[in-house]
Amino acid sequence: MGVTISPSILNCDIANLASEIKKIRNADYAHVDVMDNHFVPNLSWGLPVVEAVIRENILPVDAHLMIEDADRYAPAYAEVGCASVTFHAEAAIAPIRLAREIRAQGAKVGMALRPATDITPYIDLLSELDMLLVMTVEPGFGGQAFLESMMGKVRRARKAISAANLQVALQVDGGINRETITKAAEAGADVFVAGSAVYKADDAFNEVEQLRQIANHHLNH
Repeated sequence: MGVTISPSILNCDIANLASEIKKIRNADYAHVDVMDNHFVPNLSWGLPVVEAVIRENILPVDAHLMIEDADRYAPAYAEVGCASVTFHAEAAIAPIRLAREIRAQGAKVGMALRPATDITPYIDLLSELDMLLVMTVEPGFGGQAFLESMMGKVRRARKAISAANLQVALQVDGGINRETITKAAEAGADVFVAGSAVYKADDAFNEVEQLRQIANHHLNH
């Protein structure tokens, strides 16, 4: 599996949504963070904004649901046309059933782990997923510093995926920039969410290219 770049639009100018997404048209996905002010202490946007991004038809949508009651609400994001829907393990009562419901709607399914959540209880669930997201910050706010302490979890996740001979992508989200993407790629991540690093760059398009080149160079090295 190659490198996937999924810039978060959390830091973009939402009033100019189409033009902001066009800035990252060379990315693989537009990463949309959905926050409910309950699961995380922040409120972002929900289904209407996700649908707006989908309607622009510039990039497929990678939805990251930082919401309570994922079992109830997550399938709707697949229904409206997200290419990938990621729910949090901590917010799902029946993660296998939820994963299958999302996939039945035609979307890829991801499961996210907060920094304090151990991967071990979820290793046997990996075959139900298309992607595992290891959070490299506490979810809820953009612009946070990368938690290098999570690289051990990324390595354990990559080892478990390889041991089971699975084609499961391994995403990292939080504090990803040119420096930290190197560490994450070396640890085994292959899907990278970068928000501030891309949208605060002088040229978002070029920043996506730079991140992709750096990650490609360090993945599996």
